[in-house]
Amino acid sequence: MLQSKILAAVAVALCSPVIAAGTHFSTFTVIPSSVAAGSLPESAPFQLSSPTFTQKVIASVNNQIALGEANPGQWDQITSNETGANAGRYLFVPFEKFDTNNPQGGVQRTDLSTGLTKTIVLPGTQGLVAGDASRWTPWGSYLTAEESWDSKGSATGYKGRLFEVANPLADANKINFVQRKILPRTSHEGLVFDKNNSLYFIDEFDGGSIYKYVSANPNAINGDAFFDKGQTFAMKVAGGFNSNAVGAVSWEAITAAAGTPLTSTITSMLNVGNGQFAMDGRMAADLVGATNYNRPEEIEIKTMNGQEVIFIVTTGSHEVYSLNLASNEMRIFVNRGTINSATGLPVELTSPDNVEIDADGNVYIVEDQPGGEADIWFAIDANNNGVAESIGRWATMSTVGAEPTGLYFDKFNPNVAYVNVMHPDSGNDTMVQITASEFQKQKPTP
Repeated sequence: MLQSKILAAVAVALCSPVIAAGTHFSTFTVIPSSVAAGSLPESAPFQLSSPTFTQKVIASVNNQIALGEANPGQWDQITSNETGANAGRYLFVPFEKFDTNNPQGGVQRTDLSTGLTKTIVLPGTQGLVAGDASRWTPWGSYLTAEESWDSKGSATGYKGRLFEVANPLADANKINFVQRKILPRTSHEGLVFDKNNSLYFIDEFDGGSIYKYVSANPNAINGDAFFDKGQTFAMKVAGGFNSNAVGAVSWEAITAAAGTPLTSTITSMLNVGNGQFAMDGRMAADLVGATNYNRPEEIEIKTMNGQEVIFIVTTGSHEVYSLNLASNEMRIFVNRGTINSATGLPVELTSPDNVEIDADGNVYIVEDQPGGEADIWFAIDANNNGVAESIGRWATMSTVGAEPTGLYFDKFNPNVAYVNVMHPDSGNDTMVQITASEFQKQKPTP
């Protein structure tokens, strides 16, 4: 009886009329299990949950190499030019290529108008290793950062840097790629701005913390001004000095207002060569008792009930947290106790890596799993309290050796999404466009 009530509630939620921006992505039939590895062609690698969803590859490593573009693959997070001239025309993706001895991190830009993809930051520029983060700024530029870490802090190996493409729409040979040194170094993935233009970021580490950078000039019109001076804080939950905690949130300063170290964190400063010093964000967070999480990765933000909420994926503990910025409360949004809407039983969510939000505020969770196990889940939080009642399998990927990553919903077309198929055994990373046409007839929910 309980299972039938849960499934009935899910069916109502999935079949409810779409409001707000009118996306059709939330009308689907939950997929009961993962697709078999290698059962689908790499040109159409996803089993989708609705016959009204279609997919096509719009860029691939093989095509880029054939066009003479420097492109090492390992395509990660996706964003677009969300403001300014030609808003929504371009997609930006960094290369998450790990090799500190032969840096190959870079950035590519896909022109949705012409279909052409250009490498705008050449592999290895400024020694870039493992570009992962991907975020459009409030002033109209592009940020990426390194998911790279060397605990020795050597001049050649210590990374974890934040970079800005100050002129992301310029010709590829005129790109201004700038390191923003004021942020403490961490193993980066998620970046997100709140309504006050505070920048939140993470340290992807088993024991990683959550951080907030507050610029002294939050309404700056360029990165030079925004990153000139500002203060960084580390998050403490339920008093800090703990791990994987929920409850009341406070923010402990790890730098002074200008970005310089505090007495309490001065020992976290490391010599990174050429007379330069940088703050080890991991060490600084530990020095002030910041709460640790098990491999926090991507973060995303939305407004619910008039309050901004950040969703934080922790890959190692198979969880997603919700951080309410108004009430300063951290809650578990999804974990392995959450109901699988296809079975009515606890879900076997494994290694969630990405979180994304569609035009109607629906939350999607992407697993870092190989083909045949890698799923994209749709979360149902009917009362918008930051705790999901259930999640259902929205798509599942078959490509051998790959993981789906970078799910991004088009800000100008609520029925278009993009996702990368990263590091397949074939070596041919692809970007897949998923389109939802108008709902016609709902199949029975399993």
